[in-house]
Amino acid sequence: MDVTINNLSDVQCEAEFVLTDAELQPHFEQAYKKFAPKVEIKGFRKGKVPLPMIKKIYGEAIEHDALDDIANESFRSTMTERNIEPIGRPTMTDIDFKRGEQFRFKVTYEIKPSVVLTKYKGITVEKPIHHVTEVEVNAEIERLQRANSTMLPVTLVRDEGDHQITADVQELDETGTPLIGKKTKDARFYLADETLAPEIRDALKKAEVGAEYKVRFESQHGDHSHKHHVALAVKKIEKVELPDFDDAFVKKVTDEKVTTKEEFLQNMRKDLEAYWADQSERGVTDGLIREIVQAHDVTVPESLVNAYLDTYVEDVKGRSRDKSLPKGFDEKKFRDENRGYAAYQAKWGLIRERIIAEEHLSVADEELEKLADSEAPLIGVSKEQLLQYYKGSGSTTERLLTTKLMTLLKTNAHITEKVIDEPAH
Repeated sequence: MDVTINNLSDVQCEAEFVLTDAELQPHFEQAYKKFAPKVEIKGFRKGKVPLPMIKKIYGEAIEHDALDDIANESFRSTMTERNIEPIGRPTMTDIDFKRGEQFRFKVTYEIKPSVVLTKYKGITVEKPIHHVTEVEVNAEIERLQRANSTMLPVTLVRDEGDHQITADVQELDETGTPLIGKKTKDARFYLADETLAPEIRDALKKAEVGAEYKVRFESQHGDHSHKHHVALAVKKIEKVELPDFDDAFVKKVTDEKVTTKEEFLQNMRKDLEAYWADQSERGVTDGLIREIVQAHDVTVPESLVNAYLDTYVEDVKGRSRDKSLPKGFDEKKFRDENRGYAAYQAKWGLIRERIIAEEHLSVADEELEKLADSEAPLIGVSKEQLLQYYKGSGSTTERLLTTKLMTLLKTNAHITEKVIDEPAH
């Protein structure tokens, strides 16, 4: 078998194969024998037709059918012999079979690029620091109160207190004429919602049941905006009654795990501080990865990008009850919108893999055992069971490798703190 491999780019190769008739015959013989038990010809029992007769009648068709298997086997054996690890799905092209002479074909395939490490140590990155304020604690308390609020039916909105309004929304054209098929029934508007369009809030702040209010406003979507003209027919108004923040409320929302509001406030502050400490570390991690990715010129194979996009789509499926994409979900649009991020993740994955190899990072059995020892009581299984799972789980090893890698990068980075007074929501 004659094989010629050409590099089409940093990540794409083409292998050209030429097999002589002598090299093809053993493959064809196997194909004949595999096909023989299925043959039925008058005068012979099924599966008992002589092989020469099978070759004479069906030989050409059998040989053509066998070409795919021959090509696949030839490609796999060549990749193994030459220690080449293709990624993605290879594509066979330029197929030329001359019976009795030769079989010529080409296979294009992708490989991981050779990553040349540049700067991944000594990187300067900011660490966002946020000090939790009483305002934030109170905001969390109010959020819990709203989640446990009651609704009191009223006939009109008064200035004091919060209100929820239920209305039918009819879209209008520029002249104020209703657009057919553009009506939404029982839409809810919470006047305290910060994301509610100011024009709608202003129109409804004196709303009455049975009244109609026309509103013009714009909504922003990415880099463009949409103009809206709607009529809001108010059907129901409810005043939001917040429960008192007292010991009884605390017992209710914590299932009596906490009994006093003082203890609850302490725990709330600790939770918020832990959240921002985690966000701070995430900020450093994201900053380091971003700087490292930008510092390296790496060609990313398309098959890797598609593999990441596949996982994103599977994540969407996993969020639904029936594990399928939501009705009307535009998968092509979703993939197009997320392609840039997938390419970024794929690039970091290649660089990460190279740094781990360069730094000789690995996970020993003793580390898996230590992890199992600490996590088994939390999960509720025996240490031995969990250790067995961890040893067979590549994801656990990858988790520990990632921790080691980020510790290495942070230890060798120049981290400067930056206080964030007003964190983004």
